[in-house]
Amino acid sequence: MALFNRKNNTPSTTATLAVDPALAALTGTYTIDPAHSSIGFTVRHAMVTNVRGSFGEHEGTLVLDGSAPSNSSASIDVKIASVDTGIADRDGHLVSGDFFDAEKFPLMSFRSTQAEQLGGDTYRVTGDLTIKDVTRPLSIDLEFNGSATDVYGNERVGFEGSTDILRSDWGLTWNAALETGGVMVSDKVKLNFDISAIKAAPQA
Repeated sequence: MALFNRKNNTPSTTATLAVDPALAALTGTYTIDPAHSSIGFTVRHAMVTNVRGSFGEHEGTLVLDGSAPSNSSASIDVKIASVDTGIADRDGHLVSGDFFDAEKFPLMSFRSTQAEQLGGDTYRVTGDLTIKDVTRPLSIDLEFNGSATDVYGNERVGFEGSTDILRSDWGLTWNAALETGGVMVSDKVKLNFDISAIKAAPQA
């Protein structure tokens, strides 16, 4: 379900944009539901396999404009200490000063600055990602999975997507050389997002 349907109103090549009423109705403020959302990552380990992890504690807000998606925005905060790769010792290393230094920098945050439709149900959200004391621009391509009313009467929307970053761009440079060549942890990291958000009740 695309935010806009393109159609020709005249025999010429001039096209107009018709707002989809169903999507216009989605306009509003949504709170990300952490119980049904996932923010995670995938990184190459020892040059031969992937390690996957996620952050169990996060919160955020989506402000959607179904009539003009470029007016939409997103704000997300992730608690670094909630990282979970399935190995306690590895998680402890990630929150230490070698990596995230979670005691000094407890949050990773994203604040959008631009939203655009790439085509169909695919959108790109661009903004500022802050890790530790470094803020750099980041673009995330997201697929709109649709909307639904759950059994409790909550209006929900869903998005999923991913993007690649170089962790060194945010000062995450720890590594160890392998005897066979290469390094223990790749610089390239894939960030994964699977978001379910609940529409806030309109204010009186």
